[in-house]
Amino acid sequence: MKKSLVVSGSGGQGVMSSGIMVAQTAVAAGKCATYLPEYGPEQRGGSAKCTVVVNDTEIISPLASKCDTLITMNEQSYKKFGASLKAGGVLIANTSRVISPITREDIVVVAVPADDIAVELGNIKCANIVLIGALIGADAGIITEEAMLNSLTAKFGSKKQEVLDLNKAALAKGIEFGKAAIAK
Repeated sequence: MKKSLVVSGSGGQGVMSSGIMVAQTAVAAGKCATYLPEYGPEQRGGSAKCTVVVNDTEIISPLASKCDTLITMNEQSYKKFGASLKAGGVLIANTSRVISPITREDIVVVAVPADDIAVELGNIKCANIVLIGALIGADAGIITEEAMLNSLTAKFGSKKQEVLDLNKAALAKGIEFGKAAIAK
């Protein structure tokens, strides 16, 4: 089943690495995936967005007029890309930075204080992994927990054990928030 994901935020928040990781995880799990980055000339602080499309069969176009799932890492990205989420879709909002009230009633909202959780875990850089966890927990149908754990092990397994453990803990926290949101 074809699913589209938009990850949005600002440069330096891990927007592109999140998209790449989701796409690579899907491919490693036997699916087809495309990754399309969009960003301004700034490396840090500028607007950043990427689109990931995952399907069981070949993908003809990496573009989606409306996405099934939207991850917004900050207020600006929520305001800019919120309307790109289709009715019935899943919005995963980093409520550490998205402060506007989310008023749409035709979507599933997963409110995750990802920055706060990452700081509690010991490193702000894992906030994007928290949000990927929420994506999995909300059962968005893009990647599975097992596939993502395999990706984390492949990516961080050669580093210090603490780095892998931190990212696994971040993923688990995000999954909790995703599951709680859809249980409502």
